[in-house]
Amino acid sequence: MRLPLIKPEELSDEQKPLYADMRAGIEKNFKGFATIGADGALLGPWNPWLHEPKMGGPVWELTKAMSEAPSLPRSVREVAILVTGAHFHSAYELYAHVIAAEHRGLSDDTLATIVAGQRPGDLPRDQAIAYDVASALVGGGVLPELTYRQAVATFGQHGAAELIYLVGLYCMVSTTLNGFDVPVPEAD
Repeated sequence: MRLPLIKPEELSDEQKPLYADMRAGIEKNFKGFATIGADGALLGPWNPWLHEPKMGGPVWELTKAMSEAPSLPRSVREVAILVTGAHFHSAYELYAHVIAAEHRGLSDDTLATIVAGQRPGDLPRDQAIAYDVASALVGGGVLPELTYRQAVATFGQHGAAELIYLVGLYCMVSTTLNGFDVPVPEAD
């Protein structure tokens, strides 16, 4: 880990409101995996964002916008996030979103296949489309027209846009986690 965890009592005046907002959002929207240390320090991508509030604050605002009342089914979102995390070999992202995907009903076999960078053959249609969109986007280049049309037909224009933005956000999350070598929390 390249950045020390920041305990609440060590926060600067600039970091305090961001910390409070992040902590409230984490407790509301990011349950099931380790996000807050025993000492109150924020784990995962939140710690690097807290170190640089001028950049981390806007990223957090986008994260909140993408997390609060999404139009896409949660299982579809998790498939797209896991495809992105697998592409970047982002350990914390995979750790956190495997847990979240398990809570959304995805099987261990499905999750293992996605984390290995492969498309499960038995995905429901909406999850398969999410897989294809995310895979194409992280692979680089323009999203193929047929894949885009399938996303619009399945999720509507707004849902397809949400899916594209979600993949972009988690590319940034993966890059943050990898750039600052954020580890998976130790098991208790």
